[in-house]
Amino acid sequence: MSGHSKWHNIKLKKGKVDAQRGAIFTKVSKEIILAAKNGSSDPEANYRLKMAVDKARSVNMPQDNIKRAIARGSGSEGEKLIEEIRYEGYGPANIAVIVDAATDNRNRTASEIRFLFSRNGGTLGETGSVGWMFESRGLIEVDPQRLSEDELTERALVDGVIDVRFGDPAEIVTEPALLMAAKDQLEAAGLRVISAQLTMEAKQTSRPSDADTNKVLEFLDALEEHEDVQRVYSNADFDEAALEALLS
Repeated sequence: MSGHSKWHNIKLKKGKVDAQRGAIFTKVSKEIILAAKNGSSDPEANYRLKMAVDKARSVNMPQDNIKRAIARGSGSEGEKLIEEIRYEGYGPANIAVIVDAATDNRNRTASEIRFLFSRNGGTLGETGSVGWMFESRGLIEVDPQRLSEDELTERALVDGVIDVRFGDPAEIVTEPALLMAAKDQLEAAGLRVISAQLTMEAKQTSRPSDADTNKVLEFLDALEEHEDVQRVYSNADFDEAALEALLS
């Protein structure tokens, strides 16, 4: 399990995440808008939109909000254009970071992301500066229920699956193009899928020292809390016991 995912799962289990519904709805709405903008407005014909709508439902977003976001992405409403921007750079402890943002003001967002990097001892780089360290993957989180690691792995080895990481939740890594097909097969095999999304995984991870761990986590959290940031990927990895201790 990637270090940052591990951190968030521990926070969720310990109830240390502030459920800011408005902020969550804003991020999910932007994902729906972008998905509808770049493909069909029909979720059944646009798997990115289907994933975004599924996520919206998982956080109890009202159906009217979902419909408005799809309409906005389809150009049916005359509001400001939302565009996708990817930022790359290095954070504290020289970790590599990719930030995917969705914004209606490119200059404002770039300035604020650059500030977050510099304030935390990092450096915002050029496009491609760290991207070569990552590869695109599909990521499916499933509830392990009462299955053993061997039982879960046996059920999870469907077409397109690259890796199975046992945990709570368990992570199933897939080829990007086969993400939704794998999700359907996993559900057909009786597994309860919690989420399915496209992600970027580091080819090699970097473990910050104990002294740097908190700085790195604070930096990654600050990025994720920015209203325009949709996803944050890094090559940082952490010891799970150390993460537990930080929230104890």
